[in-house]
Order: sequence, then C-alpha cells, then structure tokens
Amino acid sequence: MAHTFDEELSISWHDSASIPLLNVTNILDYFSRSRFYDRTCNNEIVKMQRQSPDQLLNMTGIEYKLVYSQPPILYIIRKQERQSVESVTPKAHFYIIAGIVYKAPDLKTLVNSRMLNTSYNLNAALNEATKHARYHPSKGYWWDFHEQKSKAEDVEPPKEQASWFQRQRVDLLLGELVRQYPMKVALPAAPQPGQEAKPASDPLESKPGIKREIGESSTEGQPIAKLARIKTEKTSH
Repeated sequence: MAHTFDEELSISWHDSASIPLLNVTNILDYFSRSRFYDRTCNNEIVKMQRQSPDQLLNMTGIEYKLVYSQPPILYIIRKQERQSVESVTPKAHFYIIAGIVYKAPDLKTLVNSRMLNTSYNLNAALNEATKHARYHPSKGYWWDFHEQKSKAEDVEPPKEQASWFQRQRVDLLLGELVRQYPMKVALPAAPQPGQEAKPASDPLESKPGIKREIGESSTEGQPIAKLARIKTEKTSH
C-alpha cells in the first residue's frame, strides 16, 4: 500500500526480533522489509538476480544506500535516483534509531513546522500580554502584572481527600496486620516450687482512710460492695 509523503512522516516500522542483530552488513536487508521500501528499486533487482551490490553503479533508477552509521544505535539510509556512475539525485532520507525506522522530513516540511510553532507561541504570548494591558486618558498605556499575581496567591490549592476505595483498602490492610500480629498479653509469673501463690491485693486496701464493707446481697446472690471512709480520731498521749 502506497503512502503519501505527509503520511510517511507520521508512521514508523520495526521488528523487535531482529533489532539485537542489526549491523552495517544487514541494515539494508532490514530496511527492505519496512513499509518505506520501494519494491521496484535497483536493490531489489540485484537481490533477486543474486548479483553483487557493486552492480548498482552500472544501473540507472531508484536505489537505496547506507550513507551514515553509528552502530548499534543509528543508521541513515538515502533514497536516490542514479543517472550515471557519478551522478545521483537524493530523493529522501530514512533514519533507523534503536531499530525503529522513520522517514526524515524534507527542508520545506521542517521550515513549515518551525514557523507554525513559532507563530502559535507568539500568538499565545500576545494574548496573555493583552490581559495585563491597562489604559487611562491621563496616564496612557501601562502593564499591570501585580493584580493577576495577587489573585493567583489568594487562591488556595484544593485539598485532596482520600476516596472511599482508599479508606476501605486501608481498613482491610490494618485488619490483616492485626490478624497476623495479635497483641501479646503479659501473663503473671508462675510460683516457684514450695511457694504459695499470693492473692492479688486489692488496690483499695492500699489507700489510707478507705475500707471495704460487704452489704446485703443483690437479687443475683452477689454481695454489694460499699465503701465507707474511716473517721480517724486523734489520740492523746
């Protein structure tokens, strides 16, 4: 399928399996498998007739030639029309970078692209500058950039909040960590042989002026604990 010149500038071709094997001797064969290759060129005729590549000098017409190489990363191939042994006319250039074949733009396309980018950037700059232009009959024209700067500083950046999915995932991760690493509870030390286990002391007994009284039993048969403050009396000696 034939492509126009503009379409060829926006496409590329490569063969991942052959990229590690590329060198100066097989780069033209690799290029001949791409979509940019013209099957009616002299290189194809020489290949089909199994002739030496030197026979291209004695032929006229379209041919491809490797004009620059920087193995293993860069190769430049030129498409040219040969009129005689010493007379050729360049038609196009193709460059192969890291095994990917591209078509190089001509000078006209390159200049048009640079001019288009320049005009676009100049237009954007003028539109931005127009927003800062001020005029007063007594003062004339001047530029005011402080107002726009102050407005930009007053606007607070939006605070990012965690989404429902993020919160749910965090809860799942925390639950998984708790299951994998449960909290360790310190157990009381076991009594030594021959020693009796001491009953746990009541914390209320250690406080002065407090005593525990056992009152009436509740309906469930459990005694009701009551606290009464001991009245201390001064004794005279």
